[in-house]
Amino acid sequence: MNLLVTGAAGFIGSHFVLRHADRYPQDAIVVLDKLTYAADKHFLDPVWKRITFVKGDIADPKLVTKLVEKNKIDVIVNFAAESHVDNSIKDISPFLRTNVLGVQNLVEVCKAHPEMLLLHVSTDEVYGDQSDADPACVPASPLRPGNPYAASKAAGDLLILAAVRTYGLRARITRCTNNYGPHQADEKFLPTIIRHALKNESVPVYGQGKQKRDWLYVTDHTDAIETVLAKGCDGQTYLISAGGDRPNLQTAYAVLDQLGRPHSLISFVTDRPGHDWRYALDSSNTRALGWEPQVEWEEGVRRTVEWYRKKSQS
Repeated sequence: MNLLVTGAAGFIGSHFVLRHADRYPQDAIVVLDKLTYAADKHFLDPVWKRITFVKGDIADPKLVTKLVEKNKIDVIVNFAAESHVDNSIKDISPFLRTNVLGVQNLVEVCKAHPEMLLLHVSTDEVYGDQSDADPACVPASPLRPGNPYAASKAAGDLLILAAVRTYGLRARITRCTNNYGPHQADEKFLPTIIRHALKNESVPVYGQGKQKRDWLYVTDHTDAIETVLAKGCDGQTYLISAGGDRPNLQTAYAVLDQLGRPHSLISFVTDRPGHDWRYALDSSNTRALGWEPQVEWEEGVRRTVEWYRKKSQS
């Protein structure tokens, strides 16, 4: 295959490219990334000579069309996104450009090249808030985004699904629970805990830390995407999860325990506006394709902590 991987200098996208390049050395990979604050092209250094890197914006129709046609792209895997909820609350504009207009631009390019497949990476947050009593969401569960970021991602998803029905677009959507692991932007939850704890500083946790999240190690996510690419069906949405949510406070404790730091470092701060209580996904349709998570929570935390510890020392 000839792949165009967008947003691949970011957290999840970089892990996808690293693993795909090693597993499928015959595939040509073009990376398109805007190199915003959350990206670092050095994440791709181990495979740099085996990929083509282009700095640019998925919302630029001429650039995307040129890359698709010049490189005879078979598949676009779209990781490009503005993804930090707090930033979306402060200013929605970048989220609209990338998560909505950028996605629609990919749709337009795919319409002009109907043989090409678009795999769009979305999020569990499009389903919105869930109570402890609610069953895990399935692909057909109603979209009820509860923050500007989630709303922008839901809009992108709906544009793709509308194009599937209206134009017969070849597209697949994946929605995943919270990811963790190396390469994640510093302001995200686990990196924040690790950075502060390494310095023996107060570790901020929203509210009382009772909100619940399902955590999946990043390479388990990218392996699920590979499975959907290989075995999924066009027009379908696939859910990806570890299958067990835990309160944010327990997550913070697990990181502190791994670092050998006291739980007393936790400092509760004013809760995020509209903070969703819980997200949970039923990933049975992805597991039916043959995928299963491989990295246990404790091992994933150990790997993550070790990566950030080394980063702090470099």
